[in-house]
Amino acid sequence: MSWILLFIAGLLEVAWAAGLKSSEGFTRLGPSIFTLITAIGSFVLLAMAMRQLPLGTAYAVWTGIGAVGAFVFGIVYMGEALSAARIVSAMLIVAGLVGLKLSSGH
Repeated sequence: MSWILLFIAGLLEVAWAAGLKSSEGFTRLGPSIFTLITAIGSFVLLAMAMRQLPLGTAYAVWTGIGAVGAFVFGIVYMGEALSAARIVSAMLIVAGLVGLKLSSGH
């Protein structure tokens, strides 16, 4: 269950990062409220997952899901640049996440 909570927390991190970009520095009310709600939800779920998971593993996986998710979101929905170096770098993050999961013992 902790891994599911952590995965959802990571997805919410992607959501609040996208909302933060859309809020234009918290100058747009709707995206600003969305950002705050999803950020709080992400932190709460991360805290719940950390009850069972090691700190370093949980935090690294949470930020990794957020980083790779925001990377993909930016390319797909915001027209950000895609290059071989960026793809390889994102794949290295994913490999690290898988390694942390496999070695966590949970």
